[in-house]
Amino acid sequence: ATYPGGKGSNQAVAAARLGGEVTMIGRVGADAFGDQLLAAARAEGIDTQFVGIDPDTATGVALIQVDAHGQNSIAVASGANFALTAADVADAFARLDRVDMLVMPLETPLETIVIAAELARKAGARVVLNPAPAQHLSPELLTTVDVLVPNEHEAAFMTGIEIQSRRQDARRAAEQLLRSGPDSVIITMGSEGALIAELAEPAPIFTQAAAFSVDAIDTTAAGDAFVGALAVMLGEGQSLTEAARFASAAAAIAVTRAGAQPSLPTRGEVEAFLRLRTSA
Repeated sequence: ATYPGGKGSNQAVAAARLGGEVTMIGRVGADAFGDQLLAAARAEGIDTQFVGIDPDTATGVALIQVDAHGQNSIAVASGANFALTAADVADAFARLDRVDMLVMPLETPLETIVIAAELARKAGARVVLNPAPAQHLSPELLTTVDVLVPNEHEAAFMTGIEIQSRRQDARRAAEQLLRSGPDSVIITMGSEGALIAELAEPAPIFTQAAAFSVDAIDTTAAGDAFVGALAVMLGEGQSLTEAARFASAAAAIAVTRAGAQPSLPTRGEVEAFLRLRTSA
């Protein structure tokens, strides 16, 4: 089956379904996949005026394999994503009336991501960075980040700390990541929940957000569901801990369904899920 996807697109759809007012900045190719992505985004109420159509490069595609346990492996051809320039982003920011939150994965050129983060900070927006696929990032970028959201594999790649003891190793990795620049770090760990680390004096504050127990069918969009939901809740003024609980619920629902964007829940579904879990 073919579905619209890509981390940025999935995170945008996740946020839109949960009530976020979403504008997407990106690039697709002048092809059927690009048409499908744009149509899917518009159907979710996402503003796509800043998604350029590149006549020379194909739309990015990913081949996703899901095993019997719902775990996935993904091969990506980035395509037009890597044609997104700093000038494209600057043009979008110049024309946007208001930006409260900038959410980015690492599926576009790093120099474009750095400029976007700087422009967001100047606009008074918070920057949520999902460092996926994992790369080593400059202090120049990380110091512009409000919330860094890696999974345990990305955190291990960025710090060199293998996260075997989830609680202890994740805490060490989060501390190291905080020292590199962001104001807070949330390391997502699948069925083990998420570790939240916030800068504070004299020492960082750590909170554990428990995962919800569900039967996973397909984990492909779990991280994107989490990031999109987190951004919406933070934009509504919730604390990191409150936002992470809501995001964990969104991710839990997503893994019980097949596909990436088809699995992403609505606001009503997440709220109903949380009511059931709270009253249980």
